Amino acid sequence: MSGLSHALALGAALFAAAPEAPSGDAILRRVDENLGSDNKVTRARMTVRGRGGSRTVEMQSWIRGMKESFTEYLAPPRDRGTKMLKLGDQLWTYFPATDRTVSIAGHMLRQSVMGSDLSYEDLMEDPRLSEIYDARVEREEEVRGRACWVLALSAKRPGLAYHARQVWVDQERLVLLRENRYARSGRLLKTTEVEEVETSGRRWIAKRVVFKDVLKGGEGTTFELQSIEFDAAIPDHVFSKASLRR
Repeated sequence: MSGLSHALALGAALFAAAPEAPSGDAILRRVDENLGSDNKVTRARMTVRGRGGSRTVEMQSWIRGMKESFTEYLAPPRDRGTKMLKLGDQLWTYFPATDRTVSIAGHMLRQSVMGSDLSYEDLMEDPRLSEIYDARVEREEEVRGRACWVLALSAKRPGLAYHARQVWVDQERLVLLRENRYARSGRLLKTTEVEEVETSGRRWIAKRVVFKDVLKGGEGTTFELQSIEFDAAIPDHVFSKASLRR
């Protein structure tokens, strides 16, 4: 075999042996697997930086799988005792000031949660993106020095809060580091920037995230995870409407 033929054959062999990049759908499934569906208890702080100044809300949440969650607001004093219960596609909020429980549905889902850049609709969405979006790899790009896959997501069904998304997935840690959310028209609605991640057991999780509703003023909402307990033992009664008034 001539030197040129040998070089061509070696190059072809190396090309054939090169690992194939995973598909967008496969990457998204791995992101969802990293999230897991364990029972967990979290403590978090949310700082809303609006036009009129900033305010910080503290909360504790009990989460079972992907469909059930209970959140109690602990601070500031005016919000203390406010509670939210999510059961499947239903959401209720209890307001202690009026001693009323309100079902959040229809157009109310688009309202802001505690004045933040997050809506009730955001809270209700299935966190497993692979269940509701098809994914395609657009390119590779660095975010904060981390190699990422940039995925274009398109809705699998009508009626989702966001028709399309663009996400930056850390190739090693399998967490989202950046996200853009779009309307059907292509208009950018919201952005997400992960500023800090940490390990919890065998998972990487987002510790500090900035959400921005681009249609409203202010500098965005920072969500900071203070603690998380996986595989927590949570009594069944937590996920009941009666728990809202306890």
